[in-house]
Amino acid sequence: MREIIFDTETTGLDSREDRIIEIGGIELDNSFPTGRTIHLYINPGDRKVHPDALAVHGITDEFLADKPRFDAVAEEIIAFFGDARWVAHNATFDMGFINAEFARIGRAPVEQDRVLDTLAMARRKFPKGPNSLDALCRRFGIDNSHRTKHGALLDSELLAEVYIEMIGGRQAGLSLVSNTSRKAAATARGDDAEIAVLPPRPVPLAPRLSDDERAAHAAMVAKMGDKAIWSKFGTGE
Repeated sequence: MREIIFDTETTGLDSREDRIIEIGGIELDNSFPTGRTIHLYINPGDRKVHPDALAVHGITDEFLADKPRFDAVAEEIIAFFGDARWVAHNATFDMGFINAEFARIGRAPVEQDRVLDTLAMARRKFPKGPNSLDALCRRFGIDNSHRTKHGALLDSELLAEVYIEMIGGRQAGLSLVSNTSRKAAATARGDDAEIAVLPPRPVPLAPRLSDDERAAHAAMVAKMGDKAIWSKFGTGE
């Protein structure tokens, strides 16, 4: 399933009057980043950036003066998202602005069943909070030290990492962490979900080393002498 983890920055808080000035998105395919991204700055026309918004994202009216208007980039946004699910933190805010911009150019709104709100998801998973993006980064050990200002693409990248952690995608997809470690990590995060323990293989895997390879390894260790660290761990049998 395709999903786009995205974020917007705006001139203010009122989607009826304020405008989107930045959008960033990260494509996931079956919970894995594909490397495809979108990142656009958008000229809000006559709407000026509110000082409170400027303090959050640092995007000035002067910087936006030569950027394209929303109607000029709408097709690029629509093409990038395609039939993917729209995933955002506090999606009600972002989708309010997206759909308001679409309405201004005569485009149909994004249907609610195509939207996932990771803030609502986090509140269900961690009801005691806090569940801001920064707080979730701390919870999952994700480095966000470079986030001195909000930015649509940077926040999308951080949210993608958070989202993958929340759905267990990294562990389930890569299977690099033992079940014991997963359970310990889940307990530390306050996640009481059960961790599935796989049964042993009914038929053991065939040895990966040939007799010749084991003999060659033993000969190499013998040449190293008694202090070789490999002597403590056998010869690869």
